[in-house]
Amino acid sequence: MKILKLGLLSLAACATFVSPARAEDSIKIAYIDPLSGLMAATGEHGLKEFQYIAEQINAGGGVLGRKFEVIGFDNKLSPQESLQLFSKVTDQGIRYITQGNGSSVAGVLIDAVNKHNAREPDKAVLFLNYAAVDPDFTNSKCSFWHFRFDANSDMKMEALTAYMAQDKKIQKVYLLNQDYQFGHQVTRAAKEMLARRRPDIQIVGDELHPLARIKDFSPYLSKIKASGADSVITGNWGSDLALLIKAAKEAGLSVNFYTYYGGVIGSPTAMGEAGAERVKVVSYYSANAASGATEKWINEFKKKNGTKMEPYTQAARNLLEMLARAMTEAKSTDPVAVAKKLEGMRYEGPFGEVVMRAADHQLIQPLFVDTFTKAGVQGVKYDTEDTGYGWRNEARVEGPRTATPTSCQMQFP
Repeated sequence: MKILKLGLLSLAACATFVSPARAEDSIKIAYIDPLSGLMAATGEHGLKEFQYIAEQINAGGGVLGRKFEVIGFDNKLSPQESLQLFSKVTDQGIRYITQGNGSSVAGVLIDAVNKHNAREPDKAVLFLNYAAVDPDFTNSKCSFWHFRFDANSDMKMEALTAYMAQDKKIQKVYLLNQDYQFGHQVTRAAKEMLARRRPDIQIVGDELHPLARIKDFSPYLSKIKASGADSVITGNWGSDLALLIKAAKEAGLSVNFYTYYGGVIGSPTAMGEAGAERVKVVSYYSANAASGATEKWINEFKKKNGTKMEPYTQAARNLLEMLARAMTEAKSTDPVAVAKKLEGMRYEGPFGEVVMRAADHQLIQPLFVDTFTKAGVQGVKYDTEDTGYGWRNEARVEGPRTATPTSCQMQFP
């Protein structure tokens, strides 16, 4: 009996010892983005991509014997709501967050992470930014605790204006953007880079509109038409882009749209025939430029998630795969150890080598300029969203050519 009792006590002690480890079986990543409201489709799409990639990594054995778990938190595209969610996330002991929709949100999260980590260094949190592209985040507001896996808006504008400069038919450009940090940066960069590359181009309109509040863009289209513009540069995304393109179609506006997010969910469907040969996009994703393993990966994603789903958030793939490698190399999930492994990491991404620049934690990667056109023609093997239209690749800009200088003065913990 004494032996039995000792055995039971030993088992109880073991159970007590291992229970905390069981509570940490998964490596949790908080996805803080809009899952309701006008921008819900964009946020939900991103969450599905993250979870799909996490499932693939887990199926391959996970990381350090543990699985990734991506948990969605609906911030309703609100900076204030995001701060409340960040407190909730840290209370739950989650050490990694990701976010991408809205630089206004990313800005407050970077500040919150910095303050939290200074206050509680033993519970540090790492912010893995997959789509908020304000250049300040890897310049004046850079942080050791923040890594960006998308190209910033200046890098994208470098690629876009280099392409536009070659088209002598472009004479008059209208700028229409969302009225927040990112929209302001797109406007500034477009003016500076067009003036440098094509001083003969006239900026005939420069307008900002409220983010995710406009339901009828016809008044804006009337102004564009009256300006005589032949081209529009817009950083609009989500419903703000889909509704803009739809309004252009209804107004019969014959201009070319140079966009950052023309491939984002809903926009190709909204454009349809009216967008053919009219809408351009600058992106790190180009389905019809893919080959080999990347082409196979895209087809497998669509087979699993439906042909209307496009895996255009390749930043999510780079983010999770590079995070897994950093943890494996560090032999730890501690954010400080992981951050040090991410710095300077070279990785073979879906479309070529990418580098996480150590100086500012900005990913340097190839970018593409594509044109929306009818699927099935030469160069357009794949359509998008079952529309019968797809993206024809016009140019590939290698990572080093997009790598704008940084003013970051990194403060290390």
